[in-house]
Amino acid sequence: MRLNSLLAHGAIGTALAAALAGGLAFAAPATAAAATTTKPGDMVTLSVGSGQLVRLTSPMSDLFVADDKIADVQVRSPNQLYIFAKAPGETSVYATSKGGQVVYSATVRVGANITNVDSMLRLAMPEAAITATPMNGSMLLTGTVARPSDVEEAQSLVQAFVGKDVTVMNRLRTATPMQVNLQVRIAEVSRDFAKQIGVNLITRDTTSGFQFGIAQGRDFGALGGKGTLGLGAGNTNLGFAGKLFGLDVASALDLAEKDGFITTLAEPNLTALSGETASFLAGGEIPIPISQALGTISIEYKQYGVSLSFTPTVLADGRISMRVRPEVSQLSTAGSVTLQGFTIPGITTRRAETTVELGSGQSFMIGGLLSNNHNNSTDKAPGLGDLPILGALFRSNKFQRSETELMIVVTPYLVKPVSASAIRLPTDGYKAPTDFERVLGGQSFSGESGARRPQPTLAPPIAVPPGAVAAAPAARASSGDAAPGFSFK
Repeated sequence: MRLNSLLAHGAIGTALAAALAGGLAFAAPATAAAATTTKPGDMVTLSVGSGQLVRLTSPMSDLFVADDKIADVQVRSPNQLYIFAKAPGETSVYATSKGGQVVYSATVRVGANITNVDSMLRLAMPEAAITATPMNGSMLLTGTVARPSDVEEAQSLVQAFVGKDVTVMNRLRTATPMQVNLQVRIAEVSRDFAKQIGVNLITRDTTSGFQFGIAQGRDFGALGGKGTLGLGAGNTNLGFAGKLFGLDVASALDLAEKDGFITTLAEPNLTALSGETASFLAGGEIPIPISQALGTISIEYKQYGVSLSFTPTVLADGRISMRVRPEVSQLSTAGSVTLQGFTIPGITTRRAETTVELGSGQSFMIGGLLSNNHNNSTDKAPGLGDLPILGALFRSNKFQRSETELMIVVTPYLVKPVSASAIRLPTDGYKAPTDFERVLGGQSFSGESGARRPQPTLAPPIAVPPGAVAAAPAARASSGDAAPGFSFK
């Protein structure tokens, strides 16, 4: 049966292939040739019930369809064939010429509403770049979306479009930045308030007779010596001296009040990649001597200052889960010790360590402290200090109150790199003063606030005439012209 008669009746490609094989005769080659294999060169993606017309560059003689239940072929002319999809799946189509050359080969993938899925995704999510590919009765989604929430939304749209019988495999990537900048604010207000009252009384008899004295709160000193009535540094002293019953009498009333107010504010910032740990320290290290065997001493260093360590994890919905550990510490005389002539200062530390989850730009107070301590103590002589009026001479009262309020707030941001010119530094516009400005003008710095710092610029390119490529390096070296590259102006 000839190709023209099959074309006239519009036969199916599988019948055409059988007829061509039976009606055409080929001469057997004199010598056997090595076997070769040819893989499909094109990829055709169709929805069930749709088709595609293929125009060939040379006439075909034989046609082969691997599985005509998935896709079949109709032939209208030796240079045209029409592929139409019948059921979900994947098959192959080959067309060869009379000489045995492959004029067309393709892998045909058939899915449910595959072309309509692409159109629907472009309409529903125009900012995304999503490709839907059918694979063995399933649908594979590849590409990128703008936000992490779009990943689940795209899968829901495709699943609803193709039906529950088709499995949707989601391999979409998000274009959301995976780098997190953490801003931590540590604010503390501390106040110490103390009051102290002490009574001191001493007598002197120049005849070596009877003497007595009362002292509360401090060492009174020797009567008649320098500063007898003004002892007690840091206190307010009311002193009285005179003669009573032939005795020299001196008395002092010590009044002390201390009011201290301290504020601390630290705002460390740190950027890290999702899943990686980043740390930050602005402070120093103090040496701590440690006794070893045979009287030797080794030194170990202890860090202090403002430190921050955190590990962020960007979740699928754009939220950020992070393990964060901020700390503010400073040297203090409270708690210091002296060891073998070395004075080791104490360290006051405010630290928090926790795991939180929140969105970009949202804030969370991860730590807080409100402390209010009162201490009231009285030193008195037994029995005498309980007398109604005279008992005040035998009592010393001390009142102390400490109030502290501390807050630690964290705020993460999803960030992307920016141009270097968009970043402003604290040193922008600063210049060292000249001798004239420093000596005569008394200036410790110069420059203009907010001015732009020097930026690297591209040097102008050098045109090299044809035929002078080999001599170009030597010519540039001799002429002294700047080569293409970076320079500061």
